[in-house]
Amino acid sequence: MTLASLADAPAAAEWRSLVEKTLKGRPLDTLVSATAEGLPIAPLYLPGEGPRTALALPARDAERPWDLRAAVAHPDPARANADLLADLKGGAASALVRIDPTGAAGVAIGSAAGLAAALKDIILEIAPVALDAGFLGPQAADWLAGVARGSPSAKLNFHMDPLSALAAQGSSPGPVESHLVSAATVAARLAARHPQAGLFLAAGRVVHEAGGGEAAELAFAAASALAYARAAVRAGLTMEEAWGGTWLGLSADADYFVTLAKVRAARALWARITGACGVSVPARIEARSSGRMLAAKDAWTNMLRLGAACAGAAMGGADAIVLGTFTDPLGLPTAFARRQSRNTQLVLMEEAHIGRVADPAAGSGYIEALTDSLARAAWARFQALEAAGGVIAALESGLVLRQAEEAAEARAAAGEPRIVGVTAFPPESEAPIEVEAAPAAPAAAAPDPRLPGPDTKCPPLVPVRLSQAWELR
Repeated sequence: MTLASLADAPAAAEWRSLVEKTLKGRPLDTLVSATAEGLPIAPLYLPGEGPRTALALPARDAERPWDLRAAVAHPDPARANADLLADLKGGAASALVRIDPTGAAGVAIGSAAGLAAALKDIILEIAPVALDAGFLGPQAADWLAGVARGSPSAKLNFHMDPLSALAAQGSSPGPVESHLVSAATVAARLAARHPQAGLFLAAGRVVHEAGGGEAAELAFAAASALAYARAAVRAGLTMEEAWGGTWLGLSADADYFVTLAKVRAARALWARITGACGVSVPARIEARSSGRMLAAKDAWTNMLRLGAACAGAAMGGADAIVLGTFTDPLGLPTAFARRQSRNTQLVLMEEAHIGRVADPAAGSGYIEALTDSLARAAWARFQALEAAGGVIAALESGLVLRQAEEAAEARAAAGEPRIVGVTAFPPESEAPIEVEAAPAAPAAAAPDPRLPGPDTKCPPLVPVRLSQAWELR
């Protein structure tokens, strides 16, 4: 709804009079703000006006409305296993294992035995396990299927996502098209053994972490999902199996209204694309807390950001939420930091009860309008990616990077941001924060993800922390 229509609404006459008096003759547009991508946010939305987004939301368990997913990245598989068991005992429902054979950015796993050690004593039929393995995704998927051998009911999420790996690293070990074929071939083979497994993760988070806006993030996720579905169908899966085996991966930011609308817009975008493919498959969304929103200075305030991010993702209808820890900008989390992350979700789930109402934002003029504008902007950007030749060509040409840079530049032009603990209310002195000291210890052996042929190269989407430039002052 525009401010012009607001000015003509009889129901807003009293409000309009008060606003005009307060603004002392300035136009109502003074109160309009915008997202980093220029999507307008009006100061007031009247009931019953504006678009309504009909979402096909899955039924939610009143007691466990979303999957509380705990991530682990400690380089030692034995310690990673202990952390995951503590998480599951402390209230988590599933696990996300970040795999990096070097141990620098994940668990140092290079074989099926290494993954089995990290998942020791975890009952896969009860606790779903998801992977984050970059270009090792197909090999890691085979390892996880091996751990679950003889248990077709095991709840597995292979989450193969070579496109995000390419975007983040700026190159692939061999043609990325070959990695797409490899992932699809493994997916088709494992889908027969584990028909309920998540095969691909079409994630837009790499765009978000590089400073991109919500529409660009949604567009990249949608274009990735389409690329994975095409590859899976060519590998022998049906259209329903291809889309049904794909999850969407989104970021959850401290602006919980925008996060909420983004998750809702993702479902609308998904419905549009799957409908065009002739299938009706509900979206499954995994939301991970934003790394770019976290501050290294006065990191205690990250608890506020993480709580807001979780609330937005949960109210938006995310199926699984992975919440980082408040110490992530400083180092590996201690048991205390991991417990705080779990408890944030548990309090919102079991005490605030924010998951008991299906789509609680439905009917809100603000959220409905923002959902609609995000979905439309994301659809336009998605079409631009497809017109450029698809997501791979868009990465190679730098189009994806340019879409992310536009929002980053607009954010920078807006001036100093208000970041609690950094630019707003900085502490006179900082309380010490403990992190784990764990030097990287590479796995004894690991497969080479390289495939025959020349590497695919693209401008990398380098992650940023929004507070970093201000912390140095």
